[in-house]
Amino acid sequence: MAPRWKGKDAKSKKDAEAEALKEPMSKIISQLQSSFVQSNTCGFLSDNCVHLAVQGEQLDLLDKACFGRPVRIVEKDMYWFQLTLEEAFYLCYFLKCLEINGRADDSPLSNEELWRYFKSKKEAFPCFYKAYSHLRIKNWVVRSGAQYGVDFIVYRHHPALVHSEYGVLVLSHDNDADLNGRLSVWSDVHCSTRLLGSVAKTLLVLYINKNGQNDESPLCLANYTIEERTISRWSPEQCRESSVLTFLDL
Repeated sequence: MAPRWKGKDAKSKKDAEAEALKEPMSKIISQLQSSFVQSNTCGFLSDNCVHLAVQGEQLDLLDKACFGRPVRIVEKDMYWFQLTLEEAFYLCYFLKCLEINGRADDSPLSNEELWRYFKSKKEAFPCFYKAYSHLRIKNWVVRSGAQYGVDFIVYRHHPALVHSEYGVLVLSHDNDADLNGRLSVWSDVHCSTRLLGSVAKTLLVLYINKNGQNDESPLCLANYTIEERTISRWSPEQCRESSVLTFLDL
């Protein structure tokens, strides 16, 4: 699937593509990582998310890298920013540029402590984080897919520049009722593919295989594997047209 750059005409779409090529997502992530490390950025747990206070420059980098969302201004040039559990752990565990406190005045928690806390808030967190990090490592922008009935929506670059291409569902090869209750019947598959197809997106299913590993520590992630499958809605009209053209070409 080719990128669908945003714009009212061909020129504006070309401009959006040029802007994305000029500053690829990998470069933006690197800038964010460097800024957080230099400033010793620290967030704190807040129920089902992580909050952190950032200045204008970091706010801009978070927006460009598409992590979290601003929630309010603390004081001049200081902003509270809210991260999802997957986003926070990715910045902390994979990029190693963020520390997270249990409360605003506590010392930073270890990766194992964060892992246990996030699991207590979201039982399927290990699978969701594995899927999220899998896509982020490939430099996809990953956002919530709640409005489309999926877990994530992914973009090639910033959503202001390009339309999303995939709606992502996270399932498991293990006997996980919380994840595998979806797409269990044909009507679920039909509804998902029809909804995403109506907004020019493809359903991408990520099957997480734990390979017999327990999930008591983030070290288990190294042994998890992912199987990717795309599911498209069959269009008999297109198939008939294609068959006719092929027959005539002969």
